[in-house]
Parts: sequence; structure tokens; C-alpha cells
Amino acid sequence: MIRIGLVDDQPLVRAGFAMLIGSQDDMSVRWQAGDGAEIPAPGAGDVDIVLMDVQMPQVDGITATRELLRNNEGVRVIMLTTFDDEEFVGGAIEGGASGFLLKDAQPEELLAAIRTVHRGDAVLAPKVTAQVLDRLRRPEIPAATAPSPHPGLLDLTPREREILQLMAQGYNNDEIAEAEFVSMATVKTHVRHILMKTGSRDRVHAVLFAYRTGLVSPGELLGRDHPQG
Repeated sequence: MIRIGLVDDQPLVRAGFAMLIGSQDDMSVRWQAGDGAEIPAPGAGDVDIVLMDVQMPQVDGITATRELLRNNEGVRVIMLTTFDDEEFVGGAIEGGASGFLLKDAQPEELLAAIRTVHRGDAVLAPKVTAQVLDRLRRPEIPAATAPSPHPGLLDLTPREREILQLMAQGYNNDEIAEAEFVSMATVKTHVRHILMKTGSRDRVHAVLFAYRTGLVSPGELLGRDHPQG
């Protein structure tokens, strides 16, 4: 059972999320809060996933996420907002969030994101991901003056580079295993090595690393129609 906490200052939104989650056999809502300041400190660690609104009147979602994760190591946070602003995305990622979805996402997208994050992966809404990557895109550098490859890239084996490219294009572990003709256990081992070698906290940070270092370009993501996970 995936145990979930809801944090949103709109009661109707919370009620809608609670009804959707309650309809699933593998999920349950353990507590709800109307502001980041109202998160139940003793019970925060009793959930696996927290759905966190970004903008709230007293303590915003990014601040609340930092505080929550500082005191509850096993909890993972998915940020939810109506504002597709890259500053919110950047703040959410830096705060330790494992996912970022817009509130206009389809119900099945939200449920899939919860399951993806619960598996230990990370999720960014495709629209948000493209925006972040566009912001990170480096200006074109003439070949004669191009810098040396990033040390983190040099540490990766050819297979690990291939898998990181697939991760950046939105492939999940099942799809990577199928594309690379390897077992799920092998994929998980490669992903673990990629995170370690690139100094990435999770898949989201590994994907951002891939774009920052030029391993893949933003255009390679746009053909995918689901979040990475």
C-alpha cells in the first residue's frame, strides 16, 4: 500500500485528490494539510509520498519540502501547481522533490507519477521538462573552441551513456531493458552507477546532467509523450 499525504490550501482540490487516490487498491491517504505549516510533524514519516502544492499562504511548498525531507529521510515529494514557471521547477528540484506535475495533468498521469516515484524513480511533466531544458540549453560553441567533455561523462561506460540518453528521452526501466536487450536487474545496476558517477541525487538530476553536458539535446525529448520514470 502506497501511503500518501496531501498538502494543498484548496479544500476542493484536496478532496478531489483524496477521492482519486482512494479509488485505487494500492494507495491510501493518511493525512491532509491546508498549508506547509500544517504538515503533521510526528506523522510525516508515516507516509511514502507527499503531494505538495507550490503556492500556499503561510509556508510555500518548496520551503515545506526542504523541511519535510530534512526530517523524514524516506519520504518522497511530488510538487503540484497550476503555474508552469521554471523558477518553481528549479526550486522544487533543488529542494529535493522527486516529481513536478501541473494540476491540469490527467488523473492517470498523477496516479502513474505516484507509482513511479514510489518505485524510487523521479518524474517531470513533459511540458515542464521541455521548459527547464530550454533554460539550461547552452549557446552553440564553435567546434574549435568546444570545451573538453565533462569529467562525469568520461567516467561513464559506453553502455551507461546509452542508458542515460534513454533516461533523458523519457524511457522507464522496462523500456530501457527492452531497448538494450538486458534484464531489469542489469538496468537498475547501470542506473545506480550513472547516479553515482554523475553525482546525481535521482533520475531527474541525471537527466538534467545529460542536457547540461550536451550528451543529449532538448529536441530529443519532445517526441516522448509521457514523463520519465
